[in-house]
Amino acid sequence: MSKQSQLMAQAHLHMPQGVAENYRYWGDDRTVFVDSAKGCVLTDCDGKTYVDFRLGYGPIILGYRDERVDAAVVDQITRFGTLSGFSTALDTEVVTQIKALCPQIDKLRFANSGTEAVMGALRTARGFTGRDRVAIVEGSFHGLYDEMMWKSDIEQWDPHGAAAPRVIPFGAGIPARTRDLLDILELNNFDGLERLFADHANHLACVMLEPIIGNAGSISASQAWLQRLRDLCNQHGTLLLIDEVKTGFRVAPGGAQQLYGIHADLTTFAKAMGNGYPVAAFGGRADVMDVVGSHKGGVVHGGTYTANLVALRAAHATLTILAETDAFKTIDRVGTQIQALLGRVFTAAGIDHAFAGPPAMFGIHFTPNVPTNYRDWRKTDSALYQRFAWHLIDAGVMLEPDSREPWFICEAHQQVDLAWLEDVATRSLRLAMAA
Repeated sequence: MSKQSQLMAQAHLHMPQGVAENYRYWGDDRTVFVDSAKGCVLTDCDGKTYVDFRLGYGPIILGYRDERVDAAVVDQITRFGTLSGFSTALDTEVVTQIKALCPQIDKLRFANSGTEAVMGALRTARGFTGRDRVAIVEGSFHGLYDEMMWKSDIEQWDPHGAAAPRVIPFGAGIPARTRDLLDILELNNFDGLERLFADHANHLACVMLEPIIGNAGSISASQAWLQRLRDLCNQHGTLLLIDEVKTGFRVAPGGAQQLYGIHADLTTFAKAMGNGYPVAAFGGRADVMDVVGSHKGGVVHGGTYTANLVALRAAHATLTILAETDAFKTIDRVGTQIQALLGRVFTAAGIDHAFAGPPAMFGIHFTPNVPTNYRDWRKTDSALYQRFAWHLIDAGVMLEPDSREPWFICEAHQQVDLAWLEDVATRSLRLAMAA
């Protein structure tokens, strides 16, 4: 019996599904137990190695166990400890770093996860506007808390019919009333955008979106659609909240907003901000953020582990490296090279394909044209992609089997043997097509 099988059997005795969170369960035979990680390589409990393009859903921007970041964290723990419950100079130092990269940020507060950052930003938007309603974009993901855990049932939707997808909860335990203040937009649909503001402008606290959707294969907003959204928010006093939990400090130094040249009133950050250490933040315009505080009627924000010294030191080190080295150039170069070799593999096999998103987190869609919204994804050959992905995993290339998850690139991927990767991709696609 493999060690994986032994660990899975033990874990089932102690945790639901035998895992610490739902998305790590790939079935009893396929759930991965990692023994070590370094650079862009994972080694599982049975000694098998994988070149990893999953990167823990995107936090790893430099590489696993990056010595520069880890050394800074160890020094922090050794000299100062991890937590005091008070302020430190490091708080302001990290905010100053973020502001230097992200001009839309005037003031900022820290959090421990993307979910927490979104919760704080959403509460702030409501506190500032005095409105309750929120709109999100179909296919986006904004954390695991009840109000954001509604989605279009794209898997059961008929792409050839006239009806829109049903909106359903992510699962059990989500009260129906949490749907009452939520609208869901179709990305790049101008009519739907105009209709949202015509119907709900006076009650709409914010529109929250990922301009590059990290849970829909990096399908992206068009420049014109995002600009129209920005203009409508300005016109109606609605805040634009851009969720950069996945794109922040990954797709560019200033995130997706730098690529578009369109800036939000509030922004959320996490993931790549700490190269794998649990740190997050939300911030934006000074007048908006100044509603946060203990003054009468102010927005309450807090948390025992908020701005803990391990997280902040990791963020400080990571942001310093990203700002002062060629890490972004390396990531973009390698991501572009990997797209090119995959494109050759797909073309040689006669597979229609399109890449979405920037080189640092690109989606692969088996379809002739780049999808422009989540409903377009439903029309892609996702079944072929899934078979392709499982064969890649079997051959030592780690990724999410679902084509809605992008390929994430980190600085350490510059060490990958691209000829090997092209050969593995060729063999994996051949097996997928034969099935």
